[in-house]
Amino acid sequence: MPANGSVARKSLRVLGLDPALAGATGYGVVELNGQAAAMLRFGALRFPARASFAERLREIHQMVAQLVDEFSPDAVAVESVFAALNMRTALRLAEVRGVILLAAAQANVPAHSYSPREVKASVTGFGGASKQQMQQMVKAQLGLCEQPEPADAADALAVALCHAHFAWAAERLERSLIANPVAAMFRMRPASRSHFSAGRIPIQR
Repeated sequence: MPANGSVARKSLRVLGLDPALAGATGYGVVELNGQAAAMLRFGALRFPARASFAERLREIHQMVAQLVDEFSPDAVAVESVFAALNMRTALRLAEVRGVILLAAAQANVPAHSYSPREVKASVTGFGGASKQQMQQMVKAQLGLCEQPEPADAADALAVALCHAHFAWAAERLERSLIANPVAAMFRMRPASRSHFSAGRIPIQR
């Protein structure tokens, strides 16, 4: 810890995943250094039309395990099951998320889930943002020349950014508590996602 009592900053690497049942499962690796975020890799895993559900689960697990092994993320962030889905689809999608969480657990990497609305609010400041607005903000926050494609990969990058936002806000709170614990008790309310939902990372060029 530095001599002034502040919390030493370190980079934060997050693997974000947008699980899909029938379509592609998007992935994106983001690294947060201070207040600046950078994209390390993104893409989407697609399957042949005739691929069985078991084959899809196996390939998704293998993909996540390989990405974790290659990038050694500090955290895995995954979008939670959309509440409006029908029961059958929701259960199948939960199985997809299950193999993702298993791959993270096997590598001892903490996993975090965020609802679609939480991701949108964190990245754009508005929980009802459109996909186009999400892509534009992901492009801006990561300093990309073009909007990330396909949309599944852009969504995965947004999930990774969402976790980075919460982690950054939690770090700010921790530093505030260490610097002035007595004053912080009166000024700061308990940390929750709702307090940080619109806390976007300032863009640094």
